[in-house]
Parts: sequence; structure tokens; C-alpha cells
Amino acid sequence: MGKKKRFYPDEVKQEVIRLKIAGELTNKEIMRKLGIQNVTQIKTWMKWYRDGEKHRLSQPIGKQYAYGKGPEDESELSQLKKKLAYYEIRDELVGKVPRNRKEVVPEVFIEVVEAFKRKYTVVRICECLGIPRSTYYRWKRRVLTELPPLHQNIIDICKHLSYRVGHRIVKGLLWKDHKIKVNRKTVQKIMQKYSIQCQVKVKKKVYMAGESKIVVSNLLNQSFVAERPNQKWVTDITYLMYGEKTLYLSTIMDLYNNEVIAYKISETQEVRLVLDTLEAACRGRETHGVVLHSDQGSQYTSYAFQALAIEKGITTSMSRKGNCFDNAVIESFHSSLKSEEFNTQVRVNLTNSIVLEKVHSYMYYYNYIRPFIKLNYQSPVEFRALAA
Repeated sequence: MGKKKRFYPDEVKQEVIRLKIAGELTNKEIMRKLGIQNVTQIKTWMKWYRDGEKHRLSQPIGKQYAYGKGPEDESELSQLKKKLAYYEIRDELVGKVPRNRKEVVPEVFIEVVEAFKRKYTVVRICECLGIPRSTYYRWKRRVLTELPPLHQNIIDICKHLSYRVGHRIVKGLLWKDHKIKVNRKTVQKIMQKYSIQCQVKVKKKVYMAGESKIVVSNLLNQSFVAERPNQKWVTDITYLMYGEKTLYLSTIMDLYNNEVIAYKISETQEVRLVLDTLEAACRGRETHGVVLHSDQGSQYTSYAFQALAIEKGITTSMSRKGNCFDNAVIESFHSSLKSEEFNTQVRVNLTNSIVLEKVHSYMYYYNYIRPFIKLNYQSPVEFRALAA
């Protein structure tokens, strides 16, 4: 004689579902607490719940029919319920992965299944997204296996640099740190596979102006190479329109190693902003003979700024009006800051304090961590320290 099936009241089944959704207890703890003999019962009740068949929880032991109907009505009602559940799940998952199966990244699909499998069954998720269950498990086994050393090294480099560098720098670091020589296109393909490419800068239209009156001579003349520290500095002001109100960032960079030697942030772009930045840059440095290049902004052409530069022994230089290429290095730096620290995010509302924190964090990363090809894949501070 077979083992007699045990009947569980509807209240017990509802409590099991509640505990499972809350994630408070394991299956064994739930079985011990509520006196359930077989873990299969819990899995069955959860399947009914996920499939929208809650009516089955209150039906007696034996063959289950939809709302107590006979087998002749089961097929039509079951199909209708399954169809409704299908569209409900698909609407929730839409956009999580590409609709075209050829475009589906296995790692992304596995993350989606892991995120929703407590709410829906793996079978139903795979059905709604058009991926066979066997394919999902094959992908999962492959992802769980150890990655090839080259792939892991590339992932580690990108993660360490906050996914802010391109494949050319990663290729150089592979050789510098691991003595791995590989084609840059291979590195690019691996980065694309794991979606760890850097953010592409948004290119701006450049409007070339005609010949303009030069306030101060252009001594730099687009020569952005310096032989020693404190030989050539560049400076500029940029807008930070990401917080509650627009902020203004003033920066001074040393062209010897592209190190940001001073920066100030203000709610106004008055002359005081550039004066404070210059004072900070000069503090503790020998500034006699430094060439400081800027654009023709009113702050830099002001009497106060020119007088402070003369006081510090600094010779000023200015770009031609309307020509951003004359100050390309500092322009590029500000563009990188916005692209890598702010434009990578989905549109969110930031407070000014968060904007300040993000700028401070990026400045540290740029000076102490970010490698540059022209610095032999060293950070600006590292390059200066080794050169000294």
C-alpha cells in the first residue's frame, strides 16, 4: 500500500508562500516550523503561486482542476491563465535583454534570470525571452567555469581603472604589467564581449573664428610638451551642470606630466575663482619662468589676474579667440571628467555636495591612478615621482 498523502490547510500554504517571498527562512526551517514533510510540496505551491494559479491552494487532494471544473474545461481555462501570466512576465522583463536572440549576451541573461527566479520559474522566464532552458543552463555552466587568463587580466585592469580607459591603454598595460603581447583588436573584442568599454566622448561642433585681436601673445603655440615640471601650465574654466545649480570648475594642469596641480569650484565664475586657483597652484612651487596659458576669458584678461601672475614671476599666454585647439589639453581633460564621471550615468538628480564629491574623487583617480600612454602607462604622480 502506498504512503497516504497528507492534507495541508490553505492557511499553511499561504504562510509558506509569504515566508518564501520574504526570504526569511530556508526550506528546511519552513518545513520544521510548519510541519511539512516533503520539500516538493513547497516547490509545488510556489509554482502555482508564480503561475497565477492561487485557486489550487484551496483545492482538496487529488487531480486539480481550474476553479473546480471538470477535465473538459481545464484546457481552455489553463491556457487563458498561462497566456495572461506570459504577457505579465514579458512586460516586466522587456528591455532587460535584447529581443533578438543573436544579440543576447549570456552574462546579461544569466543576471536577469538570477534576479527574477525567486518571483518566476526559470522555465517561464526562458519562454518569455525566447531562450531555451537548456541554452540557459549551458551558458550558466560556461560562465561559472574559470575565465581564460587573458580575459581575466583585461577585466581586472578595466575594473581597477573604473572602466574609464580604452582598449589601447589596456593593451599597453597588459604588456607593462603582465608581459602579455596581444593585438589591440583582440583586446577590443574581449572588452566588447563583457561590456567593459570606456564611455565615448560626445564630440562638439567647432566653429572657427576669423583673425582676432590678441590680448596677450600666444607663447605656447600648441606646443604641449614640457621638459621639466613647472615649465608650462594650462588653465581653463568649465561648467558643471549636474547638481541643484550650475557650478564652475577652474583647473590648472602641468604639461610636464598632465598632473592637475590645482582646482577650485565655485557657484560663480568671477575673477576670485581664477585667483584662488592660481594661488593654490603656486603654493610650495617654484613659479619663476612658468608659462601659464589660457583662453581670452574675461577672468584671465582681468587686471587682477595679470597682476597676480606678474607677482608670482609667471608669464601669461593666451589662445586666439574662438580657437579651442590652442588649449586642447585642458579642454580634453574637462571633457574626460564630464564623460567618465557624469555622462556615464542614467539621468539622475544630484545634489551639489554629491557633484563636489565626484569631482574630488575623479581628481584623485586622474592624478594617482589613471595611466597615460605618453607617460609609459604610469599615472601623472607616479611619473613625476620616478623622474625625480
